[in-house]
This record gives sequence, C-alpha cells and structure tokens, in this order.
Amino acid sequence: MYALVDCNNFFVSCERVFRPQLEGKAVVVLSNNDGCVVARSNESKAMGIKMGTPFYQVKDMVKAGRLIACSSNYTLYGDLSSRVMSILADTVPKIEIYSIDEAFLCMDGIPPDRIREICAGLVKRVRKWVGIPVSIGIAPTKTLAKIASHFAKRYPGYKGVCQIDDDEKRLKALSLTPVREVWGIGRRLAVKMEDCGIRTALDYVGRPPEWVKEHFMLHGMKTWMELNGRVSVEEERPEKRKSICTSRSFAEMIADRAELASRVADFAAKCAAKLREEGSAAQQVTVFLYTNRFRNDLPQYFPTVSIRLPVAANSTQEILSSALKGLDLIYRPEYLYKKAGVMVEDLVDADAVQLPIFDYDLGLRHRRDRISEVMDRLNSSGHNVVRLAAQRTGDYTDVVRSGFRSRRYSTSLDDIIEVK
Repeated sequence: MYALVDCNNFFVSCERVFRPQLEGKAVVVLSNNDGCVVARSNESKAMGIKMGTPFYQVKDMVKAGRLIACSSNYTLYGDLSSRVMSILADTVPKIEIYSIDEAFLCMDGIPPDRIREICAGLVKRVRKWVGIPVSIGIAPTKTLAKIASHFAKRYPGYKGVCQIDDDEKRLKALSLTPVREVWGIGRRLAVKMEDCGIRTALDYVGRPPEWVKEHFMLHGMKTWMELNGRVSVEEERPEKRKSICTSRSFAEMIADRAELASRVADFAAKCAAKLREEGSAAQQVTVFLYTNRFRNDLPQYFPTVSIRLPVAANSTQEILSSALKGLDLIYRPEYLYKKAGVMVEDLVDADAVQLPIFDYDLGLRHRRDRISEVMDRLNSSGHNVVRLAAQRTGDYTDVVRSGFRSRRYSTSLDDIIEVK
C-alpha cells in the first residue's frame, strides 16, 4: 500500500500558520515579481480566480479588500515543508518526497487494519505540530493514491483520509475522475484520449490492454496498469541534472552594463554553488538576456551566448569569470533589459573530471577549489556571507518586486514573530 500526503493549498497554508487572521479569507500567493497567481485558498477559488491569473487582473480586488495577496516567500515554505516531511519520515518505514508539498509513504510491513489509523494520526499531528492541513490518499498504487488524495481533499466527510482498498471503491473513484486529472496524463495526452471517447479514468481502464499499448505506448500502458491496481511506477531515483539555470526578471529595466554584470555574477555564483552541492562540474556556461517583450514601443533583443570551458569546473571564480566574458559578447548599451540568466551545461561528475596533461595550472585549480569550499562553509551560516568582488551586496530579494511578502518567521531572528 502507498499513502500520498498532500499539503492543502500549501503556500497559502504556510502564510496562515503565523498569520491566523488569514483563516477563512480569500488569499492568493503570487509568483516572483508579483507577476501571477501560483496558489489559492479555497475562498479565492470560489471567487473564480484561476491558477496563473496575472496579478493586474485581480489588483482591484486587493485594493477593495475582497482579496488578500501575498508575495512568494520560498524560505518560509521550504522550512515548513522540511518540518512536515520530518514528521512523516519518523512515522513510516519509507518516504519518497515527490515535491515541496507532497510525499509518498510506503506502508509495507504495517498491518492493513492499522494503515488508516496511522494516516488519521498523521493528519492531526502535522496540523498540530506544524499548522499545515494535509490530505492523505491510500491505495495499492501511486496513481490510485493520488486519486484518493483528491477525494480526501475535496470532501470533508473523509476527515483528511481516503482509502481505496477494494475494487468497488476503485471503480467508483475512477468513474468520478476526469481522465485529464489522472496523474501522468498530460494535457496533450488527455486531448488525444478524449478524441477517442475516453472521458473518465473508468473509460480508460475499460479499454483492452492491446488497444491501450497501440494508441498510448508504454507510458499510457503503465498508467492503465496503475489504475487497475497493478504497481508499475517504481520508486523515483534522483538523478543528477544535466544543466542548472539561475535567472531573474528585474523589477525595473536595466541598461547599465555594470549593474547588469553584478546581477549576472550573482546568478553565476549561485549556479557554481549548486554544482558543488550536487557533486557536479560544468563544461559549458551560457548567458542570456531578455528585453521586455510586452513593451512593443521598445526595441527587442534576446541574445544568448555559450562559453566552452577548457576543463569542467565548479569553482565560483571560473564559472563567474566565464559568465562575465559571455555578457561582454552580447551586451548592447542601446537596449533596456528586463531579465538575465546563467546556465551551466554538459555536467559531469566532479570526481571524474579529466584534466589535460600539458599546459594546465593544476595548482591554480586546487586553490580555486579550496576557496570555493571555504565560501560554502562560511555561507552555510547565512545567505551569501562571503562573495566575490564582482557580485552585489545584499540579497536577490532586493531586485524582485515583492510588495506583499511576509516575514521569514521560522528561519530569521530579525523576522521572528512578536508577541504583544
């Protein structure tokens, strides 16, 4: 048996933990730069606000007091997510974290008659200890557990826990689930299925396996098997990324080369730190710039350039230096830039980097690597305590529009909650 734990309206729930006055109110959380809606409370959903709605379309509702907007606070969300996941890990034999607000629990070894009791206890414990409401779906496969969690979230009668443990419950749940809501069936595949007359998950499992394999190949066959109660989605094993990108849209457009270079330096340093964290090294550094594509009255320019490194590296000095070289190649002073980014590509294992025999300063590489290690240790105690001179002082948040950001209550002493 699997149990999928899903945090309800997670970003909104995180905002409510330390601001109980938001309970029962229509709340939305906005993306970076307060661009669009990325999370909604049930109350805002009832008002017809959709995911991805641009903020300017609901701004008047905020001014009128009908809607409360919160800028994204990923530091807070990440910390509360870690607290939730630690509670889950202490309760079951095995946990697979699927996203910041979801985790699969493997219930192997737990007596079947105790699974629901344990999950009901988790719902209460997470709510009491962290303040986050969760819904749990229990089923013999991950795909069915996903469906069960949707029912647990939508219907209060389940009290946060829905279990699909026999064919009668499974077929009933499938008949009530639109095929486009099934985990693993994307938008394009859903359109294809609907064109074939498949409207619900029950319609899908009713098709012969030979027909499913012919029309939807292996991926569709795995989903079909999962919906029929046969495990075919194995544990997802984390793989090292093939590329890492750090980019930001700016609150205001930038033309000054020095200011733009400091932003690119920050992004490059962030990429280098991620490389070291994952034990990887990059063979190529790519820099890109975007003007504001929504400003038809301004000239447009979207350049990209890639710098090939002679030897794969992950030191901040090498990645940052290459990124600034790339910026020099594409920067044009006559444009106003709205976004910039750095991508490190062609990643290899840092312990398996092949060094050239001739014309290579191995001592310099070792010194750079040691400096980066020292920077990582010092920066672990706080955000960017040590930087290279090309970087800016301060935090990335000072270039991102966030007019409604809450405090980092659980991770910063400066933002700690005040009791009066």
